[in-house]
Amino acid sequence: MEKNEHLNRLSVCSKICYAIGGAPYQITGCALGFFLQIYLLDVAQLDPFYASIILFVGRAWDAITDPTVGFLVSRSPWTRFGRMLPWIVLSTPLAVISYFLIWYVPPFENGKVIWYLVFYCIFQTLQTCFHVPYSALTMFISSEQKDRDSATAYRMTVEVLGTVLGTAIQGQIVGMANAPCLPGPHDIVTNLTVCPKGLSLCKMNCNLSEPMGFFQGIKLVMGHGPYAKLVMVFLFTSLGFMLLEGNFALFCSSTLGFRNDFQNILLVIMLSATLAIPFWQWFLTRFGKKTAVFTGSLSVVPFMILVVCVKSNLIVTYIVSFAAGVGVAAAFLLPWSMLPDVVDDFQVQNPNSTGHEALFYSFYVFFTKFASGVSLGISTLSLDFAGYISRGCSQPEEVDITLKVLVSAAPIALIMIGLIILYSYPITEERRQGNRKLLQEQRDNEADSDTDSTEMANVV
Repeated sequence: MEKNEHLNRLSVCSKICYAIGGAPYQITGCALGFFLQIYLLDVAQLDPFYASIILFVGRAWDAITDPTVGFLVSRSPWTRFGRMLPWIVLSTPLAVISYFLIWYVPPFENGKVIWYLVFYCIFQTLQTCFHVPYSALTMFISSEQKDRDSATAYRMTVEVLGTVLGTAIQGQIVGMANAPCLPGPHDIVTNLTVCPKGLSLCKMNCNLSEPMGFFQGIKLVMGHGPYAKLVMVFLFTSLGFMLLEGNFALFCSSTLGFRNDFQNILLVIMLSATLAIPFWQWFLTRFGKKTAVFTGSLSVVPFMILVVCVKSNLIVTYIVSFAAGVGVAAAFLLPWSMLPDVVDDFQVQNPNSTGHEALFYSFYVFFTKFASGVSLGISTLSLDFAGYISRGCSQPEEVDITLKVLVSAAPIALIMIGLIILYSYPITEERRQGNRKLLQEQRDNEADSDTDSTEMANVV
């Protein structure tokens, strides 16, 4: 049996090919997460209230489409290309077109809000049609937990590289664009200088099950205790990290005053995260996934505090950003590494209920995107209430305080809530290894049964 397991192991080439598929999702997602807010405010020059509506409704719509697409994928017929690949291939070219239209400023004023809202929602829908079946492939590429964990690490490495590209390309465009800031009353009294640069900007598992209704699917996946707890853990931690991500560019440029360097600071974070992925893969293998989540999430907290307490100093900010990137890497890798364990646990407890992988992955993505929508909507509305001035050379003190809360106090509180829930997460390393053995025994029994059936048919 050990020989057969060795022969069925995934090759490095297969892992790399699988991982490359995650890059476009992260490149576009990173660019939207870091720069869409500042683009709508300072390039499209929308009112912060309307910008918050676009960001919240777009992300909320995106969250709704995840379980819907997951349900439709699970009901899709198998083709000679599999169940997932047609969704991936057909959605990609349309997603590319809609993505470029998001970053286009239309030559009219009255319909700008509708323009951005429509194309943002269209892109999010098409992106979901790509990402849900792609992420669900994790459960099909191998039956071995080690292979799936390794493939996930490859995928996270490529996806973090994608965020580096997204941050580098889009960030440099935003940073180099020439749009002067507009002095306000405070600037006229204290400093009449206008800033020179502003913030513009395989193998498939063919297990089949009886079709089920949409709400029956919701009840199925959310009724599994470990899955519900894992989703809640990463709902809160994702909300914390997304608050940091969505507001860090504005914080660097407005509060710290690094108008010409904020895109490079973001790039340092992503480069650091890329370098840290192999470390976290080793750490979770050595100490367990639950311990890795605690360590990785808590490692970011001191730097969230430090960045708002230290006076504006570019060198210190670069050092803090590099250190924070190590924790960001854990946020990228660990959720997707733990999700297959929950699906395995469900299969052990429900051996006769198969083919629901897309549902598990789609609802998980639903909750993380819901967190993203809430974070962007709340943060942009908060800036509106604080009196944010579009393209202002300086901001009111209330805006600086709001940004400090959004990149430090609020994310820390949300991360702590997530870790408290994680304490009761029941899948330990012992249970995970036990599930692995039980699933292997089930596969061996199925293989023996198929062999006996074939021999009986030959005799007859």
